[in-house]
Amino acid sequence: MDPRSSPTARSAMRCVRLLLGCAGAAELLGTVLAEGPGWITGEGSALYLLDSTGMLRLTASHGLPDWAHERYSVVDPAGDLPAAMALRLRRPYLLSPERTSADYPNRNAGMGTGMVAVATLPMVVDTRPLGVLALALAHRGTVPRRDLDVLETLADACGHRLGYLLEHARAGTGALGGTDGTAEHPGQHGYEGRSDGGAADGVRPGPCAGTGDPAAATAHSMLSLAVRASGHGAFERDLVTGETLWDAQALRLVGRPAPEGGTSPAPALDLVVHPEDLPDVQAAMAEALATGGPYRIRYRVPRRGGGVIRIEETGEVMLDVHHRPVRIAGLIADLDHGRAPGERPPGEGVRGDGPRGGRAAGPSAPGEEPAGTAEGASSAAGARSALLLALTRALSRAVTVRDVTTAVTDICRPAFGAAGIVLDLVDEGRLLPVSHTVYGGERRTELTRLADLSEGVMQRALARSAPLFSEPARRGRGRGPERPVGPAGGSADGAGGGAGSPLAPAAWAVLPLIASGRQVGSCLITFATERAFGREDRTLYSSFAGILAQSLERARLYDTHHHRATELQRAMLPRTLPQLAGIASAARYLPSTEGMQIGGDWYDLLRLPDGRIGLVIGDVQGHNAEATAVMGQLRSGLRAYATDGHDPAATLARTSRLLTELDTELFATCLYLTLDPADGTLRAARAGHPAPVRVTADARAVELDLPGGPPLGVAPERPYPLAVEYLPPGETLLAYTDGLVEDREEDYDESVHRMLGGLELWARNAGPVRDEPGPDLEKLADLLTLNVTERRSRPDDVALLLLHRLSTVHQRG
Repeated sequence: MDPRSSPTARSAMRCVRLLLGCAGAAELLGTVLAEGPGWITGEGSALYLLDSTGMLRLTASHGLPDWAHERYSVVDPAGDLPAAMALRLRRPYLLSPERTSADYPNRNAGMGTGMVAVATLPMVVDTRPLGVLALALAHRGTVPRRDLDVLETLADACGHRLGYLLEHARAGTGALGGTDGTAEHPGQHGYEGRSDGGAADGVRPGPCAGTGDPAAATAHSMLSLAVRASGHGAFERDLVTGETLWDAQALRLVGRPAPEGGTSPAPALDLVVHPEDLPDVQAAMAEALATGGPYRIRYRVPRRGGGVIRIEETGEVMLDVHHRPVRIAGLIADLDHGRAPGERPPGEGVRGDGPRGGRAAGPSAPGEEPAGTAEGASSAAGARSALLLALTRALSRAVTVRDVTTAVTDICRPAFGAAGIVLDLVDEGRLLPVSHTVYGGERRTELTRLADLSEGVMQRALARSAPLFSEPARRGRGRGPERPVGPAGGSADGAGGGAGSPLAPAAWAVLPLIASGRQVGSCLITFATERAFGREDRTLYSSFAGILAQSLERARLYDTHHHRATELQRAMLPRTLPQLAGIASAARYLPSTEGMQIGGDWYDLLRLPDGRIGLVIGDVQGHNAEATAVMGQLRSGLRAYATDGHDPAATLARTSRLLTELDTELFATCLYLTLDPADGTLRAARAGHPAPVRVTADARAVELDLPGGPPLGVAPERPYPLAVEYLPPGETLLAYTDGLVEDREEDYDESVHRMLGGLELWARNAGPVRDEPGPDLEKLADLLTLNVTERRSRPDDVALLLLHRLSTVHQRG
């Protein structure tokens, strides 16, 4: 079980304890998102701190696009933005999605993840304001008082921790922070988080204001001095853009020129790690990228004057809320630092601790040249096998084509040390880009152009069923008439390319993807530095092409089956709702994101004899093709009983007996009610289904008190009670399946309470009189499902049906 999904692990008290041990602003925000209550969704969250000029400065964020960073990086506390209002009022300030969308032009980024999109909370310690914590919530309406207490407690804990860090930074005791409240944490510099979601560990630090403060500079210098004195260098890698930064000490450790201060782009991995150790390092990195968390790798770095340096790299792979790797940060150390010549470090001879127990390269003795013996060759071959095994494991977990491309982006590309990957699939005899997810990052446009430019060489490799590799030794020769054109206009044998730009890769490999004798596609892998592809390298990449082709073939088959199943299910649901006199209506259906991603939820709106209207919503147990088939039979049977004129209670009783006669062990819940639009009379019966909700004219949302019976098919001999209610003109009725409110991390009754609060918020904002109820209902349907679509997973499918009784004026119109 993921510890973040455990109610114990995500308790508010545990979160507070962890907050009081954080080292800076970004870590505080990350801890709130990772360890706080599950209804703090994270998307669009931010932490602002007051700088020395009295302005609120964006210091850490999660899920904010670049334009939001530019527009809201500095907030005037005297203004009317939410962060300013919260700080000025010294209390939480809540925004509904409607208000948020007015402030954020981008609907997807601005609407938040619920009907209350953002809560902004002031961080004040002993009457001293420090900043504001802004959190996106999964609430669908007003935030309950107990949840508001939790939010205020978390904000207070963040404020007290920041106050402590700032005081110790001024005193020069080594705690990290700036006088303006911009607390740093190790590895913060140079990181730009994924705009579509960092996570608890992928929080995006904002600009560091106040870094010129003497106390903060002293604290930072002390930390750097301690790291350097212990023989360590620091590094950081952005897995979205591929940018890797090393500090001066790290560069010196591997014998590279070091800048006077700050950081510098790192050399390519294959230029640092000894060739015999490189596959082992790549395998260990692939394991770490797939699982996340801390890792440790040992490898050798050749000296320019001969001999080797033994290096130990210790770091952590940080995942976002979708469990995708976004960043690596850590330290590298010289294993011989402070040891006498010939002395081996403790544990020498053991292969070391790789990520989560993975493999790591074992270093040789000090000054020893790597031996080209049969034993060394066998070790290198084993390392390449380990790398292929790690990549195979990563791809084997991919179910859909999109999952495969995500694995290629997140794991395969960094493990190979590649600058970019372009993936095309064969579709009706043509090569077409499979997904833009392989490009990613700020260079997406450039890599898309590279895909267009490389189309010819990718088609040639596929036609020849043989991989093509750049050859640095042949650069500079004229291109003969038979040489294939390579990426960015260079020749396919390596001529004509320049280093440093994705559009002119310094080295590249084009791999045909063939599975079971069928052409699946073609893969282009580009590198930022020149490299020679030896025989072992070519074998490695060719083997990877076979694994990738098999994964894509399997994923395409799954996608095809899923598409057919989804089309079957949608064919059993109404394509459109009928236009019925006296009412307006709206409906939504969302499939489950688990298993076959289909289910047994259904809804129907019926035209009944004598002008009445029938509303049906039901949920068949299970999420597979059988549930969908049973749903189709029940829908047809219930429709027939209803149109024959039976009342809701009798209709459900007959449908229950029908289900017991089917060759299935499944049961179903169902709600069936009829409405007379002339006088508003409702007659309803329930079979184990959630009660419908009535939204009144005075903006209250109440569940109808309908007595219920057992689910369909459970007790066919038992009758269902018939209830009679009334729906006045201008009021709305919501019927839904439990997938709309059910959340594994929250009590069901609490989820229903949130939904009721959201409906009341909508009703207050929409007002009692709506000239066009149809658009209002469509907007409400979107708001109700917005929270569901942004959950990490959706174990159940969702159906909802909204029905609004028109006023007399609208009926005559």
